[in-house]
Amino acid sequence: MAYQSLRLEYLQIPPVSRAYTTACVLTTAAVLELITPFQLYFNPELIFKHFQIWRLITNFLFFGPVGFNFLFNMIFLYRYCRMLEEGSFRGRTADFVFMFLFGGFLMTLFGLFVSLVFLGQAFTIMLVYVWSRRNPYVRMNFFGLLNFQAPFLPWVLMGFSLLLGNSIIVDLLGIAVGHIYFFLEDVFPNQPGGIRILKTPSIL
Repeated sequence: MAYQSLRLEYLQIPPVSRAYTTACVLTTAAVLELITPFQLYFNPELIFKHFQIWRLITNFLFFGPVGFNFLFNMIFLYRYCRMLEEGSFRGRTADFVFMFLFGGFLMTLFGLFVSLVFLGQAFTIMLVYVWSRRNPYVRMNFFGLLNFQAPFLPWVLMGFSLLLGNSIIVDLLGIAVGHIYFFLEDVFPNQPGGIRILKTPSIL
């Protein structure tokens, strides 16, 4: 009975959120038993000279060994990915996939110039940023300590990373890519003389 309930709940997750979250969990499980992070990380030389193309995808799927950091990232990834897909992207699965591809492409491009080997956390921050800008009046509570409106959430998370001694380059990359997408998709088309630059390819 518990299995059936769990299966039903799992199948109710929107398809893109379900696929991405599952891929992240399975990748971490595989690292525990079958492979090493050295086979997954972002390395331009191995990608372009040795044709290890899978690294373009796998570096977005690994969030480190199972622990607080992994669970924290998985909770945020699942929560905000699902809320975006069920909210502003409801009935627009192709547009949501295109946002994934656009964000992944930009992060990969920027990744050539910064020393980041895994981009999954930055991708999560991008999702959080887009959700927060599209829900500006939602009140947030962070661990019962801070109350603020949604647009401040990415910056609060960056401050939290700083307190934990982590590099904020990851957060800044996610915020930058999220802002570029939000500006091109939500702001610029509504300006006088603005046009919609981001158009989902018909193949999607």
